[in-house]
Amino acid sequence: MTDATAEAWLEKAHILSEALPYMQRYEGKVVVVKYGGHAMGDDKLAAQFARDIVLLKQVGINVIVVHGGGPQIGSMLERLAIESEFKGGLRVTDKATVEVVEMVLAGKINGEVVTAINQAGGKAVGLSGKDAKLIVAEKMHKTVQDSDSNIERVLDLGFVGEPAKVNPDVLKVLLGSALIPVIAPIGVSEDGHTYNINADTAAGAIAGALNAKRLLMLTDVRGVLDKDGNLLTNITPADAEALIKDGTISGGMIPKIETCLEARAAGSEAAVILDGRVPHAVLLELFTEHGAGSLIG
Repeated sequence: MTDATAEAWLEKAHILSEALPYMQRYEGKVVVVKYGGHAMGDDKLAAQFARDIVLLKQVGINVIVVHGGGPQIGSMLERLAIESEFKGGLRVTDKATVEVVEMVLAGKINGEVVTAINQAGGKAVGLSGKDAKLIVAEKMHKTVQDSDSNIERVLDLGFVGEPAKVNPDVLKVLLGSALIPVIAPIGVSEDGHTYNINADTAAGAIAGALNAKRLLMLTDVRGVLDKDGNLLTNITPADAEALIKDGTISGGMIPKIETCLEARAAGSEAAVILDGRVPHAVLLELFTEHGAGSLIG
């Protein structure tokens, strides 16, 4: 063995040794990972993600994956020549569309994520929010303000829903085993209707219901940035509200922050927004001192 090779192996051993206290911190705890964005569309990142999830389970972390799939839904609707209507920038999900959404999320994408984790040596099992009434949904009521009259009007988005209740019993059974739950964000109403739920929202509701140690939300941005473009690594709820009020947090980051705050209020210890495009982002966040994203706790 050359000196360079020996040094490389010693560096790897040092990294593993440094990770030990963080592994102990999360052993036996629940970590909910929202998987989506660019990381899902890149084969190399997807394979790394699957391997990292298996590693989390191997060291005793009760990991749950909740995946999205917006771009894939759009592609399938185009292939089937189903035209989408948009209101207030949001897709209206009619009966034909929600059938496609369920087919893509609970079928194609869920199966792909499960297969990737199993290929990496894990034992993943696919679920949707409809299984065992995991996510009881209700119709989402979205309002927009008319720019001319400043009058608020309610948008009817069809079968777009939000969690009304999470029944985590089936997850508690699975978490006590070697299985890794992989959840498609589809919910069912009390009267049996299927609803498409935003994956961030579904992950946040599940994390809150299970009192998760961490909710990790993989995105296509570094995290929350200040006005100078610097990453904010630790944010309190009061900080988050102030950053929204002064415009530092804006656009699509606002609902993500709101989801994190709701998960925390419901019982999750903390939530983290991190860049899923970074290789091994989940491991960097959990097993290193400085983490990899913006922690809201």
